Amino acid sequence: MQDNINSIVATKDGSNTLFSKLYNQHYHNPDDGAINEALSKHIIPTFTFQENKKELFILDICFGIGYNTFSTIYYCLLNNLDIKLNIFSPELDGNLVKSLENFEFPKEFENIKHIIKAVAQTGKYEDEKIKIEVFIGDAREYIKSLDKNSFDIIYQDAFSSDVNFELWTKEYFDDIFRLCKSDCVMSSYAIATPIRLSMNEAGFYIYEHRPVKRKITLAFKQKQELIGKFVDMELKKQRNTQAVALYDKVV
Repeated sequence: MQDNINSIVATKDGSNTLFSKLYNQHYHNPDDGAINEALSKHIIPTFTFQENKKELFILDICFGIGYNTFSTIYYCLLNNLDIKLNIFSPELDGNLVKSLENFEFPKEFENIKHIIKAVAQTGKYEDEKIKIEVFIGDAREYIKSLDKNSFDIIYQDAFSSDVNFELWTKEYFDDIFRLCKSDCVMSSYAIATPIRLSMNEAGFYIYEHRPVKRKITLAFKQKQELIGKFVDMELKKQRNTQAVALYDKVV
């Protein structure tokens, strides 16, 4: 089990995040705030697209401190959404997940403390409206074990490609594409052309969305007209012949 030494950092919206000494990056942008980042970059855009569904299967890459998963539940409760949530998430650092029982989460999570405690202790939680499963281990191996065409939403929220390269390659997105239902939406804070090319070469249509001050990427199996601005990746390649997708390194 990985032992990732982290330090607590307060963010602009009052929620705490961590700074990973292993990856030399914050889990969330301190200027955006951990809850605001989860809501604006992942939850609100994807739930807007899937607003007519009464049950959602969500893949949260990677679990980390749990803000994407816990903010999803908070968002549904806050807005009285009648949705059954099924959230699956890989996380390399098992000690981090265990530590969440004592992590100082914001007041917005007060009503779901019992869920946080269960996930921290067992990696799971389930009631009639919510199912959470956290897998401790390698995300690349985990996603290969999941059923194809099974997810409505994917939060692509790994550390950046500079330090977590293996979760941004074309081959990785090949496996993610296999898991997506035909109307799945994948959200990501990453907007770099090489990463978008990796997604595109795996079969995704790329859209750009600006929920607040920062742009994000939304990726779909099929073209759509509901949210985001279509990004023509073929045209991008023509205009920038030096731009290439990220590929797994051949040993």
